[in-house]
Amino acid sequence: MNSSDRRFACPGLFRIVPSLDGGICRIKLPRGRLSAGQARALAGLAARHGHPEIEATNRANVQIRGVHAGEEEALIAALVEAGLAPKSSGADDVRNVMVSPLCGLDPEALFDVSDLADRVLARLEAEPRYHTLSPKFSIEIDGGESVAMIQHPNDIWFSAINGNSFAFGFSGVPGETPAGAVAAADVEAALFALLDQFIAMIGTRNAKGDKITRMRHLLVDRRPAEMAAALPCKVHAIGDWRREEPMALGHLGARRQIGGRFALGGVPPLGRIGPAMMRGLADLAAHVAGGEIRMTPWQSVLLPNIDESALPEAQERLEELGFVTRPDRTLAATITCAGSAGCKSGHTDTKADALALANAIDGWGTLIFGIHLTGCAKSCAAPRPAPFTLLGLNPGHYDLFVADKATGGDGGMAGFGERIGHDLTIEQAAQLLMQRKPTA
Repeated sequence: MNSSDRRFACPGLFRIVPSLDGGICRIKLPRGRLSAGQARALAGLAARHGHPEIEATNRANVQIRGVHAGEEEALIAALVEAGLAPKSSGADDVRNVMVSPLCGLDPEALFDVSDLADRVLARLEAEPRYHTLSPKFSIEIDGGESVAMIQHPNDIWFSAINGNSFAFGFSGVPGETPAGAVAAADVEAALFALLDQFIAMIGTRNAKGDKITRMRHLLVDRRPAEMAAALPCKVHAIGDWRREEPMALGHLGARRQIGGRFALGGVPPLGRIGPAMMRGLADLAAHVAGGEIRMTPWQSVLLPNIDESALPEAQERLEELGFVTRPDRTLAATITCAGSAGCKSGHTDTKADALALANAIDGWGTLIFGIHLTGCAKSCAAPRPAPFTLLGLNPGHYDLFVADKATGGDGGMAGFGERIGHDLTIEQAAQLLMQRKPTA
């Protein structure tokens, strides 16, 4: 695939994609990690070259929107200097390896996948043949942590069954229609053997005529069992194994980690981190977390390795900066796309409307669901239907959907579930949501 084919496929650090509000520069973070120094650099660069607010993404990355025309190369050079780029531009697209933000820290994890994920990332970046993978091609390596995102579909996933073996599957989420299991020691070899099978078919067309760029395209012609049988290691059947459900809203607040220290998580409202928030977060990380920040797939942040004695003050400071650390806040579980302010496809100003909605229904108790506002039916911010979706129709007006719990929200108009309200204002949507106030 040549560079012209990839130009508008997906934003990257070296590929700044135009949008309604300017260029989008997405910085993919290995295992979601960001140092305090890098966070400060991002705050300054965003304010200098684009919109001052950094956006957290739903794959534990960050992005700068509104990049000024003519300043793309200056921004790229500064990001490289800050240590936020891979060694080559071709390696940028293959940094799509998702792990839990508590990877290596969670006492309930079945397997510490930190070293495994680092080896996979290093090899993906170092071997040019893998650079032909689509910028959207994604891999999840799940250690069975209690805090984990298992709702995002991935092209290939591995999930720990126990300390000795991993289930794996394709074009789905951990635990969903596994193809088999391999020994923990064979995961790396199995993954790259699967990738080699896939890249041999990139650019060809399947029986439906679709060009093969994602695993779902290959699965039209090739059965998972066939791919598993070609692996250079023993593949085991796993019977009725299912991945245990992670902790609801486990990315919020304090979590005890291995060794007795704590991890502290907070959500920037609607995934946006202003320059003062980012600099304050960097200072707090340097003070209590050894300078380490972990981005999460809930568009939030996590500070690891905090002493118990420093925890109350750290949580108070995180809240003062504007991060939400409590599950009884509506914004703790509200996501939106860029909306009409940043995207030509958006029919509504989702960011402003989400804040209005949160103000209307805040304080009704711990949220055991999520709310998604999308400016159009493409649903860019949510890979799978949220429990409640507001689909923008025209400025200030939405259809409201509730996901079918039994099906995960599949089906229904626009794939969001059952429509329970049509052409609602934000105030009307808030009233309808209040009637469906959840109970813990």
